Amino acid sequence: MPNPEEAAITKILATAKAIAVVGLSAKSYRASFGVSETLQSSGYRIFPVNPNEAEVLGEKCYARLEDIPEKIDIVDIFRRSEFVPEIVDAAIRIGARAIWMQEGVEDEPSAERARRAGLLVIMDNCIAKEIWKRRK
Repeated sequence: MPNPEEAAITKILATAKAIAVVGLSAKSYRASFGVSETLQSSGYRIFPVNPNEAEVLGEKCYARLEDIPEKIDIVDIFRRSEFVPEIVDAAIRIGARAIWMQEGVEDEPSAERARRAGLLVIMDNCIAKEIWKRRK
């Protein structure tokens, strides 16, 4: 299934405040690091999810989505596609509003499960590029 209409993407980006970044690395050369910097500089609160890190970009890291003590609007996934099912299940459990799979990350069965649970799903798309596109 294709990604949502531009208006739906614009709306989630305009209304979201808290974004969990699953797979965020402290290595500054990683895409997850640069994208998360863009999220922070755009006014979003990021919640790194990576059991191998203590802190990234000044934010405490969490081992799992379920460990985050605040309401998450978007779960941004920087993990390989085979890890998506368990992340989507966790996102549904915590009541996230959207799943965002970064470029190269796709899993249609998980996406369909998320949609049935009422989440907006964006696949194989960079959230930072969508933010920059809307800054024009």
